[in-house]
Amino acid sequence: MSSGTKLARDKEASRPGKPLNGASAAGHEAAVAVDDLPLLVIEPKRGWHFVDFRELWRYRELLYFLIWRDVKVRYKQTVLGAAWAVLQPLTTMAVFTLFLARVAAQPDSPIAYPLFVFAGLLPWTFFANAISSAAQSVVGNQNLVTKIYFPRVSIPISAAGAGLLDFVIGLGMLAVLMGIYALGGRGGAPGWGILLLPVIVLFLVIGALGIGTLLAALTVEYRDFRHVMPFLTQIWMFATPAIYLQSETVIGAQRALWLPLNPAHGLISNFRLAILGGPINWYALIISSVVSVLFFLVGSLYFRRVEKNFADII
Repeated sequence: MSSGTKLARDKEASRPGKPLNGASAAGHEAAVAVDDLPLLVIEPKRGWHFVDFRELWRYRELLYFLIWRDVKVRYKQTVLGAAWAVLQPLTTMAVFTLFLARVAAQPDSPIAYPLFVFAGLLPWTFFANAISSAAQSVVGNQNLVTKIYFPRVSIPISAAGAGLLDFVIGLGMLAVLMGIYALGGRGGAPGWGILLLPVIVLFLVIGALGIGTLLAALTVEYRDFRHVMPFLTQIWMFATPAIYLQSETVIGAQRALWLPLNPAHGLISNFRLAILGGPINWYALIISSVVSVLFFLVGSLYFRRVEKNFADII
């Protein structure tokens, strides 16, 4: 066939109204189908915006899989597996008991000092790990951030949410310790305050998410925060005396009024009181809860403010 004849046949086939062959018809139908789809244009929002919960709900399946991925990565190729969830607070409890028991423990306390410490270390471990994981989450998912669109805030949320599994496992260990020390009459017993436990944990999660999202956004732009985080959590633990001593009896009642400005202090102390049967400290609970919400508002607003630049600078 000559080139002129072939060119004439191609022109004839491309004229409107002429039937197309199989491959051309399929391609033409696919193009028409694509043209009929709605066009969604994604543009960055300017100014300060809060978390879009409706958008998060639309992407809830992605959030679930991100959390599940973080859980599997945490225990992948580990010898002890989920045992690491209780080893960290247990070893820290042993260190505090060994070196601080004579100074911080109260002989007339109805609660054994190791149990007292573990009940504070359990929520603190979740709080500190959630902040650390969330702070590193966006940088750790740079391949995902630079390729597709999704609510970026779901990354620190999933990183913090994965720690809830460790927290639940630790609650089981706390119940075991309470049963062991109850045999000696120093195990404590939950009262009506146990009903507030979900609320206390909720505000603990809110505070950790607020600080974690703020640090996640700062870590993208300033990588120094990766080195600051271990030092920050270590100092913060000792700045939260509710973990290892009765602060009111050591620093005085007047100075103790300022301690709930540290959200970890008021929430951890009331977590212990709720689960071991003590009276709820409403002042510390309310102040620390309000501070946690403020951290969440500030962290979320700043994260949404700078997230449009993540793909460019990460």
